[in-house]
Amino acid sequence: MADETWHRARLIPTSGINGQEEAERRATSALLAVIFAVREFGVALLRPLGAPGGTVETFIETQFKLGDQTVIPDGLIRVTRGSKSWVALVEIKTGVATLSREQVECYLDVARENGFDAVLTISNELAARPSVHPVAVDGRKTRKVALAHLSWAEVLTAAVQQRVHRGVADPDQAWILAELIRYLEHQKSGALDFADMGSSWVEVREAVAAGTLRANDKGLPEVVARWNQLLRFVALRLGRELGAEVQVVEPRKAAADPNAFLKETCQRVVADGTLSGTVRIPNAIAPLNITADLRASRIEVSAEIEAPRDGRSLTRINWLLRQLRDAPDALRIDVWAANARTSVSERLSVLRENPEAVVSDPKKPPKTFRIALVRPLGSKRDAARGSFIASTLDTVDEFYSEVLQALRPWSAKPPQLAKVPPTAVEKAGIDLSQPPRDFEVLEPDSESGDGTGIADEPPPSFEVPEPGV
Repeated sequence: MADETWHRARLIPTSGINGQEEAERRATSALLAVIFAVREFGVALLRPLGAPGGTVETFIETQFKLGDQTVIPDGLIRVTRGSKSWVALVEIKTGVATLSREQVECYLDVARENGFDAVLTISNELAARPSVHPVAVDGRKTRKVALAHLSWAEVLTAAVQQRVHRGVADPDQAWILAELIRYLEHQKSGALDFADMGSSWVEVREAVAAGTLRANDKGLPEVVARWNQLLRFVALRLGRELGAEVQVVEPRKAAADPNAFLKETCQRVVADGTLSGTVRIPNAIAPLNITADLRASRIEVSAEIEAPRDGRSLTRINWLLRQLRDAPDALRIDVWAANARTSVSERLSVLRENPEAVVSDPKKPPKTFRIALVRPLGSKRDAARGSFIASTLDTVDEFYSEVLQALRPWSAKPPQLAKVPPTAVEKAGIDLSQPPRDFEVLEPDSESGDGTGIADEPPPSFEVPEPGV
């Protein structure tokens, strides 16, 4: 019997990690080794970066010359397919360490001089959007070399989705990937989930509450950027649990002019004290909207769905209530009638007793339902229990698990054939159908001239007896 003090042997141990340098070296070696060993995981992680399908090789602490200095990236990945290869330099940070512009640009120069395809950075920094790198570099350096970034949260999500939801064909490779997941989830690995709203969070939150926040306050852009990172983490976390590609819905303005969109978001925080965003979950009835009201200290998660297009008002409301049978009583239902400018709202607990409470005019049936869950909003900047981050994640989980995933869109019934009542003869059980014919009528031919299908035969001959016989 094993002693409780015994430690199980692990492929990637967390013991012996005594500092930042050791954590980065071990995380680099572990990740690159598993990318090489587990084919499905390597494809899932590298293909979105532009790597082709092929033979993967991984190396650590490769040395290059750049002028008079020796440059040593944390790792290198090479994917070979036939006579062509794709090569990326890798720079990894763990814990609270951040990427520097000087270092990233140096690796871009090395990649360009050696004809490599990309530079991949991995850290706990979450980019505001997938197409944006956390470090702003000289755009001229990325003309021939692609610059990509993955957060450790994204790496862990990809590993969990592949191991738990998509599967790994080889049992030994599946176990190796599970060991990487176990390692990355350990706090000593230095691979952290999103856990900090930034140094400006308390100052901005208090200024919003006091009504003294201004759009040009220095800490406001940092808080908005952290909120965008939190939205991405919400999507990653849901995708990790659901095995689906959950995406943040990005307004067109954000991609077309990021600076203008950031300025607009900052002005909205000053005007009404809210931070908002939307995530889209595959096959869900509607996108999931998240709004943090810093003035009222509450978080609201909601979804808008179309009401059935036929039936009376009460019929349409009952259609929704049947699907919310297990939803929290505190859920708020906003109902928009056709051509109405305002909604009628009521709590789910009230509607369960009186569905007509949201029917303002029986002649104007509901057109849209908005379902919202409101919970208290934490104030702390970290991810501890009761903090801003924790209360946001908990409310999202509650709304999706108890509300959104149970909803199904309305669909019209197919057209129905009219039922013809049976006649008196049919009720009596009398069969009036014609019996089958014994033969088929054919066209006259050379053998059968009467159209009966029976060939003509000569008449029988009789012999007439002589008289007297």
